[in-house]
Amino acid sequence: MPDISLTVLVLFCLAALAAGWIDAVVGGGGLLLLPVLLLGLPVGTPAATALGTNKAVAIVGTTGAAVTYARRAPVDVRTAVRIGLAALAGSSAGAFFAAGMSTDVLKPVIMVVLLAVAAFVILRPAFGTAPAPGPATRRRILAAIGLAGLGIGFYDGLVGPGTGTFLVLALTAVLHLDLVTASATAKIVNCCTNAGALVTFAWQGAVLWQLAALLAVFNLAGGTLGARTALKRGSGFVRVVLLTVVFALVANLAYQQWLA
Repeated sequence: MPDISLTVLVLFCLAALAAGWIDAVVGGGGLLLLPVLLLGLPVGTPAATALGTNKAVAIVGTTGAAVTYARRAPVDVRTAVRIGLAALAGSSAGAFFAAGMSTDVLKPVIMVVLLAVAAFVILRPAFGTAPAPGPATRRRILAAIGLAGLGIGFYDGLVGPGTGTFLVLALTAVLHLDLVTASATAKIVNCCTNAGALVTFAWQGAVLWQLAALLAVFNLAGGTLGARTALKRGSGFVRVVLLTVVFALVANLAYQQWLA
C-alpha cells in the first residue's frame, strides 16, 4: 500500500462507490475513478500503475453489475460472450502500449472522447429509446465483434476510461438495442476487456493490489445498486445520467488541465 493519507483514502472509496454506480448505469465509471487515482496517488506514481489499479477495481464492480443485469434483463449472453472474447484480445494488446503513457496525454484524450460522446447523444434524441424488432443479423453481430470487441477492447487496454459508455453506444447503434439492454450486454463484454487488460498490467507489476482490494468492495456495492436502478428507471433515465456524467467530467478534467 502506498503512503496515502486517511482523507485521500476516504475520497478514493467514495469515488469507487460512485464509479461503480455510474459504470453500471451508463458505463464509464473509470472516467471518475481514474482521474481521482491520478491526482491522489503519491507524486511519481506511473500512469500505468493508476491504470492497472483502476482495472483491478473495475472488474469486480462490473462483474457484480453483469450478474444483476443477466438475472433481470433480456440479454443475449451468447452474442455478448463472443464480443467479449474479441474485446479480451483487444484489451490485452492495448495494455501493452499503455506502460509509457503519461498523465499529460491521458487527460486531453479523455476530454475529447467525452465531448464526442455528448455530441452524439444530443444529436440523436431517439437513440436507444426502443429496441429494433427481431434478432440482430449475422452482419450486425460481426460488426459489433469488430467495433465493440476488438476496437473498443483495444482502447480499454490502452486508456480505459469511458469504455463502458462507448460499448453502450456501439451496441445500441450496431445491434439496435435499447439503452438498458445495451448496458446489460456491455457489462458482460466489459468484464472480458477488464480481465484482458488486468492480466497484462499484473504481469507488468502495475497494480496496487491492497488498495485495489479495498476500493473493489465499494465499487461492487455501487455497481450492484446502479444496475438495479437502471433496470427500474429505464432508458430515459439512463440517457439523462449519461449526459449529466459526461458534462460534469469534462468540466472537471478541463479545470484540472488548465486552471488548477
